[in-house]
Amino acid sequence: MRDFALETHFAKWEFSARHHMTASDAESLSVSELLAMAGQGARDDLMNCWLGYTETRGAPDLRAAIAQTYDACDADDIQCFVGIEEGIYAAMRVMLTPADHAIVIVPNYQAAETLPLEICEVTGVALREDDDWALDVDAIKAAMRPNTRLVSINFPNNPTGAIPTRAAFDALVELCRERGVWLFSDEVYRLLELDESKRLPQVADVYERGLSVNVLSKTYGLPGLRVGWIACRDRDMLNRLERYRHYLSICGSAPSERLAVAALSVRDRILERNRGIVRENRRKLDAFFADYPPLFEWHHPDGGCVAYPRYLGADGVEAFCRDIVETEGVLLLPASIYRSELIEAPTDRFRIGMGRKGIDAGLDAMRRFLDRRGNSIT
Repeated sequence: MRDFALETHFAKWEFSARHHMTASDAESLSVSELLAMAGQGARDDLMNCWLGYTETRGAPDLRAAIAQTYDACDADDIQCFVGIEEGIYAAMRVMLTPADHAIVIVPNYQAAETLPLEICEVTGVALREDDDWALDVDAIKAAMRPNTRLVSINFPNNPTGAIPTRAAFDALVELCRERGVWLFSDEVYRLLELDESKRLPQVADVYERGLSVNVLSKTYGLPGLRVGWIACRDRDMLNRLERYRHYLSICGSAPSERLAVAALSVRDRILERNRGIVRENRRKLDAFFADYPPLFEWHHPDGGCVAYPRYLGADGVEAFCRDIVETEGVLLLPASIYRSELIEAPTDRFRIGMGRKGIDAGLDAMRRFLDRRGNSIT
């Protein structure tokens, strides 16, 4: 298995850098904060939790709570996982064989590319960088083969934050329906759209061979719970995912499931809070990048809590990201973390996060670094 470049980089810097400016999750909560929001019933539920094995599919009330976030799915359409990396791994192993072909959009979350590459032939289709990272449905259609089994997408996109138009999304769904192709949709940043009119439907709601991938880690800001899921209305597919999970985690953590139910019971309050943080941080990033036009090309994203600005400095983005973490403790993700084995990907960009509180200290450190190098403010 190939090294996971992002996690290898994080293993070195995530907990040692003073300013984690590339976090991909929204601001988290403590257990006490979450239980205060959810009320005494949730606290009692957690304290009375039995610390035995849980159901492989996920607790019935957890799956019911997750299903309420969909329009056309019920609890029997949900398969839970420990985080979502387990879900992506299981799905690729269940859906693909060496005789198959898969299509993956680029840039992407590395697992979406490297896991199918371990199994079968994979074609990358680039988001159109010169058109605000637009989804190219015609290019996906051109890449399809008689043995194409799967198309993998991720919107709002990591790392760009891009969201395709509803027309492009509908065209992709119809293309997959015509060809009988599975549509695997990573939707972990859904509900953090900065313009709600751009919000897309969840694939599992609109396509009978669609798999909607989600987790409490990103939009909800609760990665410590390690609760993710796949929604799919094809029960045979869910049964196969359940059986594959028997070889992985077997089941989830009982306390995590109790806290996940609590979080979903107050999801509107959590989402309102996190959207407010992203909105305010977007404003601060707009102001920061406006001060350094010779160095950065910045367009804030349509959704999610990460963005992918271009670095224009002569030293290059790799040196910039290395020097700023070593001298000022500011952690950013350079473009090499998002390189693709499938097609040429941008080499002059970096990922920056805007989902957590405390962004001011990181921006101050970035300013010190740039000002020390003589980069003037406009």
